[in-house]
Amino acid sequence: MIKDFILASQSPQRKALLNQIGFEPVKIVPADIDETPYDKEKPSQYVKRMAKEKALCVAVKNPNQVILASDTIIVVGAHIIQKAKSDDEQRKVMEMLSGKTHKVLTGVCVVGKEGKLALRLNVNKIKMKRLSKEEIEDYVASKEWCGCAGYRIEGLMGGFVEQLIGSYSGVVGLPLYEARNLLIGAGVK
Repeated sequence: MIKDFILASQSPQRKALLNQIGFEPVKIVPADIDETPYDKEKPSQYVKRMAKEKALCVAVKNPNQVILASDTIIVVGAHIIQKAKSDDEQRKVMEMLSGKTHKVLTGVCVVGKEGKLALRLNVNKIKMKRLSKEEIEDYVASKEWCGCAGYRIEGLMGGFVEQLIGSYSGVVGLPLYEARNLLIGAGVK
């Protein structure tokens, strides 16, 4: 099951998703990059840039290796939801998502052994139920949101999703169809 590629992410969810389709990275090397959006940068441009910069950051330190990186964001309108740093910030995120449809975008990038880069964008729409104050407070208190932007659909928040149009794995953090095809395209079998 071990494949000849490096995963540029510490996310246990991404590693588990890859394992689900029979892909085990030979090594995990998280990318340390500045994730600040540029002024007037569109969400789709931002998430693709993040995936690309993460992959290139790890590729520079690991030449002649296949690198897989991704980045996932939640978007309400044209507003990128950043990682909440406090209960109050997360409460505001939950209120913003309550009863609305939003998008989850994931950029996936593979840098091949020769340095060739391939990049894909995965777009998903999610309709969230209207959340009661109690549901919001319970979710905030769960701390499940810590370390991610918005929420983890694979946890408690999954019970509030009325409709998902797109890729469940993309919402978790790594669209498997795109990731598998990019890895195979880079020679990982």
